[in-house]
Amino acid sequence: MKKVFLTGASSGIGLAIAQSLIARGDEVWGTSRNLIRLEQLPRLHPVLLDLSNSRSIEEAFKSAHLGAGYFDVVINNAGRGHFGPAEHLSEQEIQKQFQVLVFSHLQLMRLALAVMRARGQGLIINVTSLASRLPVPFMAAYNAAKAAMAAFTMSIQLELPDARIQIVDLQPADISTAFNNAVTRSSQNDPRYEKRVARTWTTVDRNMTNAPKPELVAKHVLQLIDSKSPPSRITVGDVFQAKVAPFIFRFLPQRLRVWGLKRYYGI
Repeated sequence: MKKVFLTGASSGIGLAIAQSLIARGDEVWGTSRNLIRLEQLPRLHPVLLDLSNSRSIEEAFKSAHLGAGYFDVVINNAGRGHFGPAEHLSEQEIQKQFQVLVFSHLQLMRLALAVMRARGQGLIINVTSLASRLPVPFMAAYNAAKAAMAAFTMSIQLELPDARIQIVDLQPADISTAFNNAVTRSSQNDPRYEKRVARTWTTVDRNMTNAPKPELVAKHVLQLIDSKSPPSRITVGDVFQAKVAPFIFRFLPQRLRVWGLKRYYGI
């Protein structure tokens, strides 16, 4: 039985991970900003957590750790998105994206490393995104934050002296969840962007609808947890997005990468 701390356990990928872990007998300390949204499942311990608040992060983790005694695995999964022209992104919105997608999870990672080092073992899974490598148009702050988290994760992998503490960068491609419903969409009305924004959102929404279910990500998470030597980075999604596109993009100059993504999103 594993003891797992999981952020964003109330919906989407986080809920699928929690359900899969519990189904096989693991215990999950699952977080949400609203505990009412967490499903009442056996071995799911609700944890109130606001990723926008540093004090809430520390108190939530320490309280959960006190109840659990230790954590075998910490999964940084929770997130939020913003959709709109980068030209009109406010500093406040960029800060919000980085706080939730980067700074909060870096704080949790530091807290996890401290308690895992005391035990001499542990696994941290940072759920970033394929958007860190193949950015989605009109989601500049989200793309940049996910890229920052991926880069920080790799830096920790390079530096960490204890081989028994492992860190994985898990990069989902499009996964069919209600994520788009929670995306904050810019109210800025700029006629120069109107058609391009509409076309991109149509593609994003279609891709999300046709994408694999979150249970696919949960399946890979279980494999990572059970592996004695998990990979440093994995991408999860359909074959084209998760395998073909990243492979091709590795060998293309930036000009062709931009051209290809514009064609893909119809802009």
